[in-house]
Amino acid sequence: MSKTSVEVDPDIVQQAAEILGTTTLRATIDAALREIVHARRRLELVALLAQHGRFDFEEAERAWGSDE
Repeated sequence: MSKTSVEVDPDIVQQAAEILGTTTLRATIDAALREIVHARRRLELVALLAQHGRFDFEEAERAWGSDE
């Protein structure tokens, strides 16, 4: 792991910490970076599932039962 010195906006760090539930600058930055990576992965998964013919949502509904 490397050590880097950067200037950060304390207001945005405070807002991010409140959202992420973190208490230190390091934890906030780490959690924010992890969240960005996870968000990208979620988008990639949605795009994969949205490919025509990739996933049969009707079959999944039949398997789990429908509220209808």
